[in-house]
Amino acid sequence: MSFLPDLHVLIVMAVPLLAAVTVHELAHGWVAYKLGDPTAKMAGRLTLNPIKHLDLFGTLAFIITQAIGWAKPVPVDPRNFRDPRKDMMLVALAGPLANFCLAVIFAILLRNFNFIIWPLALLGKDIAIFFGKPLFLMLALGVQLNIGLGVFNLLPIPPLDGSKILAGILPRELAYRYYRLEPYGFIILLVLIFTGVIGKIILPAVLFLSDFLKGGVL
Repeated sequence: MSFLPDLHVLIVMAVPLLAAVTVHELAHGWVAYKLGDPTAKMAGRLTLNPIKHLDLFGTLAFIITQAIGWAKPVPVDPRNFRDPRKDMMLVALAGPLANFCLAVIFAILLRNFNFIIWPLALLGKDIAIFFGKPLFLMLALGVQLNIGLGVFNLLPIPPLDGSKILAGILPRELAYRYYRLEPYGFIILLVLIFTGVIGKIILPAVLFLSDFLKGGVL
């Protein structure tokens, strides 16, 4: 049995997936740039070109789970910030917030799908069904993938955004101790993913929030 979705699901998943990772990383880089760090801009990461942001393993995780995944981290140099702890926290928070905003946009389009598909319906029922079904699935996946990326990245496990947010909230002494986990964070993260722990933690939240935004449409 294959863990991969059907080919038609992969095709319609491409647009919302690329949008999710692009908006997430662009938000990190844009906020960092506004706070005084030009590193992302100099690296060519302030772009809507999704190829610049894709991570192979993170993309595969997205395809398999349709909820958990990651992109190539935007380079950030905290030495360019006036307040490195606070500004780094804001940069980290920007990615998940951008995904939640994009999920809302997808949900609004999904809830008003009848108005979107109406011009196609004038061209004939077959045309409306041919284009309408993949478009409907694309919008639904757009909600779920963005909620998944946002929630997943809020986990306080290095190198996820949640770890940087937590480090900015903790007292300095505790934050420095917490930073010592960073070299082991990715290993910890992979173990938690492949043992199913991460899924059990975030999937209920992802499904609940996705259903809430979709309003029972799907």
